[in-house]
Amino acid sequence: MPDLSGLNICFLTGTLGQGGAERQLFYSLKTLRQLDARVTLLSLTHGEFWEDRIRACDIPVKWVGRRKSRLARVFQIISELQADPPDLIQSQHFYTNLYAVAAARISGRREIGALRSDAFSEVSSHALTGTLSLRAPRKIIANSRMAISNAISLGVPAERLCFLPTVVDSEMFRPAQKKSDGIVRLLAAGRLSPEKRIERFISIIASIKKQSSVMVKGIVAGDGPLRESLQQFSSKIGMGYDTIEFRGEVTEMASVYREADILVLTSEFEGTPNVILEAMASGLPVVSVKIGGVPEIVENQVTGFLIEPYDELKMADAIIQLIYEPGLRYEFGCAARRFIELNRALHHLPRMLTDFYRAVLI
Repeated sequence: MPDLSGLNICFLTGTLGQGGAERQLFYSLKTLRQLDARVTLLSLTHGEFWEDRIRACDIPVKWVGRRKSRLARVFQIISELQADPPDLIQSQHFYTNLYAVAAARISGRREIGALRSDAFSEVSSHALTGTLSLRAPRKIIANSRMAISNAISLGVPAERLCFLPTVVDSEMFRPAQKKSDGIVRLLAAGRLSPEKRIERFISIIASIKKQSSVMVKGIVAGDGPLRESLQQFSSKIGMGYDTIEFRGEVTEMASVYREADILVLTSEFEGTPNVILEAMASGLPVVSVKIGGVPEIVENQVTGFLIEPYDELKMADAIIQLIYEPGLRYEFGCAARRFIELNRALHHLPRMLTDFYRAVLI
């Protein structure tokens, strides 16, 4: 395994909140320090969830978002780079790609951009800068092969794109012995924003309640701008707190996965969802729409069910099958855990990062 000791990487992140990209950033930074690489983090925000945890790994975190002007931020980033010139500047979010590109070109460094979702949604959601954010970086890191394929179709040369799998802490997220109380708990987890389509999850549970005699409860773990409207929608269709429980922002999700029986994902688009990997590591079967990088981690009828977008009736049928067949839930959950241990557990990350930076530096 090539040695990363002495490699100097400056990461640039848009936020340090409780998102999947930020958790993966923490895993990468901590692992790189363990490999004796030198890492610094520049952030456009400050005082958020991961900041103190990253500092505890003896990693400098510097706030470069004091000014609203993008140009002013670029020059502040460059000023930080001059103090300790890195070998690489690496963006962690798609919307910070252009900051990394500008700073790298002005300071004579190399940059790596980020592609966290499916490429199409990222470009379309950044009308003025989306295409440039995709095409400008000389290297781009993607967390799904689907995103790489989509980026190529949008004109990015294949040699610029690198795949780095999303990983999960399989010690933190692990199966638990469950005592059945007769209730099957369905979990939806993530930011309560439009693309997650949590209203579909609520509608599916309403449909299941009409078809099933088994007691079913939905747990929504996460917060966001749509929380109030989703709660109102749930109440409007007769799904009270005893049926749909909104947990709000959860600091540590491991205990929530231990409560649940099935993870349900209803998003409009995704890259490689952390919530699916965490659920699989926790021994849960997954019922998900077939989008983004999900088919790369969920094998249909082996670790869960993949449903073509966006057939809520078929998704409800798949969940009902798992509700009535606890043996199948257990079988899928065991296969899911096995997949994580063999392919996406955190202990694989040192090798993944070493291979990745070796390829980038050639």
